[in-house]
Amino acid sequence: MSRNTTARTMRVFVGYDRSEIAAYHAFCQSVIAHASRPVSFTPVALAHLEGVFERPRNSLQSTEFSFSRFLTPWLSDYEGWSLFVDCDFIALDDIAKLFDLADERYAAMVCKHDYTPVSERKFAGNVQTKYEKKNWSSLVLFNNARCRALTPDYVSTASGLELHQFKWLASDDEIGALPLEWNWLVGEYPHNPDARMVHYTIGGPYFEEYRSCDYADEWFASRDAMNSVTAE
Repeated sequence: MSRNTTARTMRVFVGYDRSEIAAYHAFCQSVIAHASRPVSFTPVALAHLEGVFERPRNSLQSTEFSFSRFLTPWLSDYEGWSLFVDCDFIALDDIAKLFDLADERYAAMVCKHDYTPVSERKFAGNVQTKYEKKNWSSLVLFNNARCRALTPDYVSTASGLELHQFKWLASDDEIGALPLEWNWLVGEYPHNPDARMVHYTIGGPYFEEYRSCDYADEWFASRDAMNSVTAE
């Protein structure tokens, strides 16, 4: 294993959706609250990719960043390691521990979920699509130099399954495994006190119908910390 010690700053790219703005900021706050090393955040926002990423919205995609997430290596100039995370996460532990798992043997590292979604629908009435490697791409530690296939042209034209099933890699042997605790699926998995990052994949507490979901208290605590102002 080779630790990602060359970069002083941990680069985190976060999916940004205009319907989940609160989720983006609460996630960033949760990372800051636990991080032991400097961290930089880049929102993967469609408005910032005009002229680079041109792809009509697919009726099956539930977020604006469903495909643009795969531009993370390009946005990183194909250098070093970068983490992509959906916005509907909350960090409960130091992501330096996640970056320390970076292993040069792999082009990408993910939590290799092996499950079938329990629901047919998720937040905002979106269809809960079912496919092999479901949710693998919701958190990806990219070894950017080995992901040069992910050019803006390719990401704009490849099929959804090609992208989300990592068919842009030569084989699945290039995909390393991360502990599931870094992408603990709320509502799909039972409560886990050892979860390090939780993922509100069905819907987060920022949606009224999910206000009482598992780990809702942790999300509201991060939101409240984000809104806090302390006078000297």
